[in-house]
Amino acid sequence: MADTKEAQGEHDASTENVEDSNHDPHFEPIVSLPEQEIKTLEEDEEELFKMRAKLFRFASENDPPEWKERGTGDVKLLKHKEKGTIRLLMRRDKTLKICANHYVTPLMELKPNAGSDRAWVWNTYADYADEAPKPELLAIRFLNAENAQKFKVKFEECRNEVKNKQTKEPAKNDSAEKVTAEKVTAEKVTAEKVTAEKVTEKLEELSVKEENKLPEKNDETPEKKTEENQ
Repeated sequence: MADTKEAQGEHDASTENVEDSNHDPHFEPIVSLPEQEIKTLEEDEEELFKMRAKLFRFASENDPPEWKERGTGDVKLLKHKEKGTIRLLMRRDKTLKICANHYVTPLMELKPNAGSDRAWVWNTYADYADEAPKPELLAIRFLNAENAQKFKVKFEECRNEVKNKQTKEPAKNDSAEKVTAEKVTAEKVTAEKVTAEKVTEKLEELSVKEENKLPEKNDETPEKKTEENQ
């Protein structure tokens, strides 16, 4: 008799387990969160170059002036599909915050940093990383010399393309528009040239041409000390 009750109890328990395993409750969400399309503002641009690197800016406002790391991520060269303009864009890893954003212009020139074969230095009179444009002396370092050379070749191709485009555009306009275009171009070139000269003079005054070497650290992983709030 006891065996019969025990067997009956095991049967009831197994039946309950089967019912529990087949139970699939459905709850309607309290708050509906529809998918949102996030635009990067790169939709109208063609990616010409992309490579991982580490970016620095020369903080001349510090005492003494020094190189400050801006972030590690992918540096891109993007060409606008309609306007034909080319810009350099770089975002930090994980946060995707912009650390470099400026147009490539004919007067920009990449120079080696203190003789390094994997780092380049250049200046821009209008970098939009912080939304408001401001002149910056920037440096970028790659994992090896081969990657650095690939960046330099592509950067110079873009610079020459922009230069040729600016040279041909005025010829398509009438005389009045041509004069205006030439005046605007001349003003931009003059502004960039003056900025470049000022930066060079500042570097000479501070005697940092040989002392402003970028800090030698491992470039395979992002550094902790970055200018996240720049």
